Amino acid sequence: MRKTLLSFLVASLLLAACQSSAPAQDGKKTIVVTYSILGAVVEELVGERVNVIVPMPDGQDPHEWEPSARDIETLTKADLIVQNGLGLEGGMEKALGQARDAGVPFFTASDHISVRHVGEGEGIPTGDADQTEGAEDPHLWTDPLSMASIAAALAEQIKTNLGIDVSDRAQDLQSRLESLNTEIANSVNALPAENRKLVTGHESMGYFAQRYGFELIGAIIPGVSTQSEVSASELSALKTLIAENQVRAIFIELGAPQAVTEAIGQETGIKVVELTTHNLPADGSYFTFMRNLAGVIVDGLR
Repeated sequence: MRKTLLSFLVASLLLAACQSSAPAQDGKKTIVVTYSILGAVVEELVGERVNVIVPMPDGQDPHEWEPSARDIETLTKADLIVQNGLGLEGGMEKALGQARDAGVPFFTASDHISVRHVGEGEGIPTGDADQTEGAEDPHLWTDPLSMASIAAALAEQIKTNLGIDVSDRAQDLQSRLESLNTEIANSVNALPAENRKLVTGHESMGYFAQRYGFELIGAIIPGVSTQSEVSASELSALKTLIAENQVRAIFIELGAPQAVTEAIGQETGIKVVELTTHNLPADGSYFTFMRNLAGVIVDGLR
C-alpha cells in the first residue's frame, strides 16, 4: 500500500511538473523584453507567433529594478532579448551581461531612433553628467513615431534571428502608431503655445515634448534618472523658472519625491498632477497608455 501510494505521488508530481512547463514546450520562440511599455509594443508586433516575457513588474522603475535568479535564468534562455539601452536598465546590467555571455542575441531599441539629447537651458543647471547639455535621454517610449521605427527594425531582426516573418503585423502596427501620433498632435493643438510648458518629477518627457512642441522648463530631480539628487539651491532655481514662465502645472511621475513636489506646488500656487509615465493601464495597451498620458497633460495645462 505504501509503495503504491508513493508511486502515485511521484507520478502526480511529475505530471504537475510537465504541466507547469507546458508553455515552454509549445514550440514557439521566446523574446524577453526588459520593461512593460516596450513589451506591449513587442506583443503588438508578434501577436501569437512568439512568446513575449517581461520579467520586470509593470510600474517598477527601470533604473533601479534588479532581477531575481529565476529572471536571470529566463534572460539566459531567451531566443532574443529586447532592451531599451542608453542606461535605462541600470539594475539589470549585470544580468543582461550574463545573457550576452551565454550567446543570447540582443536588440537595442535606442539604436534605431534619433536619440534625443539634453538641450541647452533644459532643466536646472547642475554639474550632473546625465543633465549636462548633450546627455542622451533614454525615455524614448513617449514618442509613437520612435516606437514605429523600433518596431520596423525589430521585425527585421526577428526574421533574421528567429526565422519568423512578422512584416504584415509590422506594417499594420506602423500605420496605427502613425494614426496615434496624429490623434495626439490634434489634441495638443487645442492648447495655446504659451501653455505648452512642462515641469515634471524628473526629465522623462523629452521625447514627448520634442514631438509635440512643448518646452521643458525644469524637473524636481534635475537629471534623466530618478537616482539623481536635488539640492535646496536647485529647487529655488526651479521655483524661479516656474514663476518666470507662468507654468500652469507640475507633473509628478514614478520615482519623483512627492512631498517635495507638493511643497513646491504650495509655494508657487500651481497644481500638482500625477502623470503615469512608466506603467501600462489596465488593458495593457501602449495606445491607451499614450492617450492617457497626452490627455492628462492637455487637461492639466488648459
